[in-house]
Amino acid sequence: MKNDPVDPTIRLAIARWPDDAARGSVTAFCTEHDISRKTFYHILKRARTEGQAAALEPRSRRPKSSPNTTSETLKDQAVAMRKTLEDSGWDHGPISVHDKMLKLGMYAPSVAVLARIFRERGLITPAPQKRPRSSFRSFRYLMPNACWQLDATEYVLEGGRKCVIFQLIDDHSRLAVASLVAKTENGADAVKVFRAGVAARGMPQRLLSDNGDALNPIRRGMTSELVAYANSLGVATITGKPFKPTTQGKNERFHSTLFTWLKKQPFAKNLAELQAQIDVFDQAYNTQRGHQSLEDRCTPQEAWDATAVAEPLAPGEWVKLSTTPAPTSAAAAFAALPEGAGPAAGKDAAASQEPVKLSATLRAERMEPAGSQLMRVNKNRCLRVAGVQLYLGKLLRSTKVEVLWNQAELMVVSMDGELIAKYGFPFPEGVTYLSLQHAKAKFQNMPDVE
Repeated sequence: MKNDPVDPTIRLAIARWPDDAARGSVTAFCTEHDISRKTFYHILKRARTEGQAAALEPRSRRPKSSPNTTSETLKDQAVAMRKTLEDSGWDHGPISVHDKMLKLGMYAPSVAVLARIFRERGLITPAPQKRPRSSFRSFRYLMPNACWQLDATEYVLEGGRKCVIFQLIDDHSRLAVASLVAKTENGADAVKVFRAGVAARGMPQRLLSDNGDALNPIRRGMTSELVAYANSLGVATITGKPFKPTTQGKNERFHSTLFTWLKKQPFAKNLAELQAQIDVFDQAYNTQRGHQSLEDRCTPQEAWDATAVAEPLAPGEWVKLSTTPAPTSAAAAFAALPEGAGPAAGKDAAASQEPVKLSATLRAERMEPAGSQLMRVNKNRCLRVAGVQLYLGKLLRSTKVEVLWNQAELMVVSMDGELIAKYGFPFPEGVTYLSLQHAKAKFQNMPDVE
């Protein structure tokens, strides 16, 4: 190649080049060995001025001076800033270090230079297989208060006692609207944190949460204290699909940031101490820490202030925007069942047997070749049918369902006719447990979040 160093053998031949070589021999030599005449005469001149031994190795191509080289002092400052952020419990990657140095009035190398410094010092491990940051596409609502996200996460106090942290954030600005520490994830505290958010930031248009009993179990045909309260204020309540936590991805990421910060704090002894710590975190998160998903990596409070707040919904508009139970999707499958079997028959049976406690067990000897049975999922989220335990997921704990079967398949259906799971039936011999992963079909007709 053009810029490759010349082989030492060729250099030695040039260094020993005779003064009385024939005319044209230099050109022939250069053509044969694919080097330029300029290179030939440069090596020959060096051999005659510095000696043949000096001509056998190329000179270093390193520049005599590098005015843009990062000094060791600046590297030390960057490493010290990274450690300060890490000890404080905040993000301490190259972007965070760069922004913090600028905020403090220090000279900050570029993010790429900082990443290189941290790799040289062994502080980070290269991960070329990771998805590049430029490929991420994050959806967010156009205005503050257009949508809030509410979720609860478990935390352990000193001594091993568990508690729950409710975190309410604004989807547009990532602002921490309100946070609340509670003993358990319950409806009363969910309403309490929502009311605190309304008092602090005004009325949102939508409230997004998961399908938990205390938050929004509407997909299972139930309501909650939080949903009832939010709807009474004209706030639309929406929820993600079951087993799809990415719908609430902003809140999940918020939990991670909080836990990283809490690890650097003293263990809280009680709920009051933990609440005080989280109040400090929320204030710093909103006003001191630039958020990497926002324009110019501004703080959530700056993002909130930069855009007009969304007006509350018009009266009755929340009904159109809220998640509602899905329409039945199992009606076609009921055609293969005996006459009278189906959700309607199950409801009639339930009405006639209301005083009877519904069982989570259905024995094979009590099953006709085809039929249906009203049942209730047990606390372990399971039904036991024909000696096989069917795991239906945590969202269906203690929920009333109907089991329908014929000589080809068995279906578990909600009281609204929603197909929960469908299995081949009779079950394979020797099988004692089936999860949703073994179902032929599951959770049909779940409406998408608008």
